[in-house]
Amino acid sequence: MIKARSLPGWAPPVAAMLVVLLINTVLFPSFFQLRLVDGRLTGSLVDVLIRGAPVALLALGMAGVIATRGIDLSVGAVMAIAGAVAANALAGGASWTSAIVYALAAGLACGLWNGMLVGFLKLQPIVATLVLMVAGRGIAQLITGGQITTFDDAPFAALAGGTLLTIPAPILIVATIAVLLTLLVRSTALGLMVEAIGVNPRAAELVGINTRSIVVAVYALSGVTAALAGIIATADIKGADANNAGLWLEPDAILVVVLGGGSLLGGRLSYGLTIVGAITLQAIKTGILLAGFPPQMGLILMAVMVSILLVVQAPALQQWLQHRALRRAAS
Repeated sequence: MIKARSLPGWAPPVAAMLVVLLINTVLFPSFFQLRLVDGRLTGSLVDVLIRGAPVALLALGMAGVIATRGIDLSVGAVMAIAGAVAANALAGGASWTSAIVYALAAGLACGLWNGMLVGFLKLQPIVATLVLMVAGRGIAQLITGGQITTFDDAPFAALAGGTLLTIPAPILIVATIAVLLTLLVRSTALGLMVEAIGVNPRAAELVGINTRSIVVAVYALSGVTAALAGIIATADIKGADANNAGLWLEPDAILVVVLGGGSLLGGRLSYGLTIVGAITLQAIKTGILLAGFPPQMGLILMAVMVSILLVVQAPALQQWLQHRALRRAAS
């Protein structure tokens, strides 16, 4: 019996990332050059990782939601809420640790709200999270009084501008969260249960999986990672801008998951490949920026490049290539 060899699931996303990085290297030979400036690692590649950190955190939470065949359109608004809570707490004299706890608690509350609507009330995910997407930014504006709330707290600001062993803090935060989540879903049955719900929710219930609790958990996690992204964004500018924090980052987070090999039909969960997708998207944006294209042309070029990458990774194309290989082998 003739069998066509299929590529491993990680191959297309990793190949896409390497192609984008190679193009950037060809166009800008110094792209991979790293330098130490005042004890801080710098370079174009480091900039890609730092600038992509907030979207990477959003995508890490979104990956679990999408794996259950859901979607979270509220992550940008949750970023704004968490940033507003943290900045308001710091401006009121709270310690930086308390501000982080308050912000994460706000994100958790938002995620639990979404999870209850989807998991227990069985609302469509796109409708349930759209409610918080619309109301969330208004909540953030109420917290800040409709103005940019600033603060002066060096330890909190270090979450965006600090370093540890020359490595910028945002990179370490994203890497730590990705590793912890990977250990969580691969060293326990949680990952299998999440993917089982995405493949067939009814079958998952019949084998004893508490689908409601799992759905609530993944949305709660999405809220926490969005809050963490909001904390980094707030620390970066030392203030909370409820109008612009996380604005329109939801499509980027969804796109990152898809570029990492995730499926909007559910059933696939890989936090490592989600990071690969985040690097791919931000490398495209950085390459276009370095090339000096005008903003309008940059958006068009990014859309074209992303479309090509998505077509290459499409399951239908992969199946067609396998069938073609089978026919060649048979002949």
